[in-house]
Amino acid sequence: MTQLQPGSPAPDFTLVDQDGEEFSLHDLRGRNVVLFFYPAAMTPGCTTEACDFRDSLAPLEAAGYAVVGISRDEPAKNAEFRARDALTYPLLSDPDHAVHEAYGAWGEKMNYGKKIEGVIRSTFVLDANGTVVHALTGVKATGHVARVRKLLGVG
Repeated sequence: MTQLQPGSPAPDFTLVDQDGEEFSLHDLRGRNVVLFFYPAAMTPGCTTEACDFRDSLAPLEAAGYAVVGISRDEPAKNAEFRARDALTYPLLSDPDHAVHEAYGAWGEKMNYGKKIEGVIRSTFVLDANGTVVHALTGVKATGHVARVRKLLGVG
C-alpha cells in the first residue's frame, strides 16, 4: 500500500458526487482542501466524523479550506446521508476504491480483533497547488475534526 506523505503531490481524480455529477480534484486548484476518507455512510463513527466536519465547515471555509468526503458508497446512499445529516460539502463515490488506494486509505486493518482489508479512515490536507501538507491515517472518528482544526490553526 502506498502511503502519501507530506510534500507528495496529491493524486488527481474524477469521481461522481452524491447527485451523480462528476467532481474533479483539479477543479479545486487554487484552494486548500481537506479530503477525508470514511468507511460507510450512516454508520455511527462516520456520522460523528461527517457531522463534526459539517459543524466545522464555516471556520474551515473562512480559513480557505474546501472539505470533501470520499467513501465506497454509491451516490444514492451518499445523497441520503447528506440529506439526513444536513451535510453541505460534497460526498464522492469510489466504489472500486481506486482513489482510496492511490491515497493509502485502503488496506489491511484490524476490525473487532480480526485482520480485514478495507477503508482506513484517513484525512489529507492539500495546499492550493495540490501538494499534501498533512497525511493523517488510521484516525478515530471521535475528536478527529478537532485535531485537524488544531493542526490547521482554525479555531
